[in-house]
Amino acid sequence: MRQCLLVRMIVIFFCGPTLASAQLVSQDWGYEADGYRIHAKAESMPGLPLGPFDRLPNGDIITVQGDESTANAIISQDEGQTWKTIPIFEDSDKYKIRPERAMLCTEQGTVIIAFMNDPERSGWKWDPTLHDSPEAQLPTYVVRSSNGGQTWEPPQKLHDAWTGAIRHMIQLSDGKIVFTSQMLLHNPGRHATVTYASDDEGKTWTQSNIIDLGGMGHHDGAIESTIIERGDGSLWMLLRTNWGRLWQAISTDGAKTWHPIGPTPIDASAAPAILHRLDSGRLFIAWNRYYYDGTEQYPKAGGDGQWSGTPTSNNRQELSIAFSDDDGQTWSNPVVVATAIPNGQGGYQRGEISYPYVFERVPGEIWLTAWRGIGLRVKLFEQDFQ
Repeated sequence: MRQCLLVRMIVIFFCGPTLASAQLVSQDWGYEADGYRIHAKAESMPGLPLGPFDRLPNGDIITVQGDESTANAIISQDEGQTWKTIPIFEDSDKYKIRPERAMLCTEQGTVIIAFMNDPERSGWKWDPTLHDSPEAQLPTYVVRSSNGGQTWEPPQKLHDAWTGAIRHMIQLSDGKIVFTSQMLLHNPGRHATVTYASDDEGKTWTQSNIIDLGGMGHHDGAIESTIIERGDGSLWMLLRTNWGRLWQAISTDGAKTWHPIGPTPIDASAAPAILHRLDSGRLFIAWNRYYYDGTEQYPKAGGDGQWSGTPTSNNRQELSIAFSDDDGQTWSNPVVVATAIPNGQGGYQRGEISYPYVFERVPGEIWLTAWRGIGLRVKLFEQDFQ
């Protein structure tokens, strides 16, 4: 109860970056199929892998491909038209890479993947009387390649705790690598966020402080963060919460510690955002907003201390984007780039368009993909959304 009260007090008094108040209700739809439609200025890219993507020193594009039986690096020499498959693990029964993952090719050419390992997933049994799953484990690992994904070193385990999701990895201007992870905390059960940082191309890692916002429920707490380095050298993190907004944390010591922590004015449902620094210098964000576009309507979920301690929107039917020219202090009007088609009964024909990844293939050309739901794969051009 104290944690819930503290959260509400911080929401009232914290000042953060401003999102433009006017919202665009997009009626200009393009491609439509399978219960969803995309913005008229977006191009469908059927067959594109999920991602995340990065570019190797030789110009090839690399990403990860995995399912219940395989975990591969896939590499394209023709800008995503065809892909070559390279197994990552010698023991494919011992390691698997979930869709919630992060990947980076460093400036020195080291490819690093951070992932949760499903074969070690154990102990998940949510007890409604405890509001907890005390024995749950889903470890965080990293695996690296020093030769452009051709061969891979044995993976490193960083923690055993249940990892809700891994979402983002970046390289800082000083060469340090930072990625986001999670830990399930207990008494009561709720999620917390940590980052890991490496100064030696992913050979060793240092864990940050644990960002614990309180909460109660198997989908509550500080969840699924995304990070960016700002012009002043600080790191800016946006976190998924159940409190109607993306929350933020700031690090001024290279991801050793994160502070202060509080809400931003960016309204958001219970789903993760993704940030990206474009070649133009602008920030790009993709996320699911709290209400349907142009309305103040969405049914609440949770509030029982099981799913979450606070009733909240779980809107994942509309994926929006926005841009910032001032390191996230202000944002352009949000634009819905993909939406499920209404079913005429107050709902939508299909489920989610959420958990996005973003890749700038060439300056101004953005690949936007999403894991959950329809399997969104689209191409956007920055100049079309000024």
